[in-house]
Amino acid sequence: MYLSVILDAYSRRIVGWSMADSLRSELVSDALQMALHNHRPPTGLAHHSDRGSQYTSYAFSKRIRDAGLVPSMGKRGDAFDNALVESFFATLECELLRIEKFATKSAARMAIFDFIEGLYNPHRRHTSIGGISPVSNERRWLRQVEIA
Repeated sequence: MYLSVILDAYSRRIVGWSMADSLRSELVSDALQMALHNHRPPTGLAHHSDRGSQYTSYAFSKRIRDAGLVPSMGKRGDAFDNALVESFFATLECELLRIEKFATKSAARMAIFDFIEGLYNPHRRHTSIGGISPVSNERRWLRQVEIA
């Protein structure tokens, strides 16, 4: 099973994610579609990824541009380029995947859904955003925008 996530760099929220049996471009396109539907990013927002073939595919590149996003890719071999997403995957591994064994793919999907939507986004505290959760960080930002 493969998991693709789209993480909002400001809020640290996972705004789109998808799971599949292969690393084809549909995996990342589905995660992007969820992010576009749920998050509605403004035109010109950068979408950063590594140089994996699924991100460099024609279909995914077209989808990024059609959504009004600006594609951005890291340098070849730069391990720090995707540090935010790598940190999420390390958290997922330590707090879920090392602890639980899944009897079926369906059970794994449900557990990952529960982790992202039930724990990570609404409750997982991040020191980089003041010790609050991604959802709380978004709410704080929205209140500031409404005041301004």
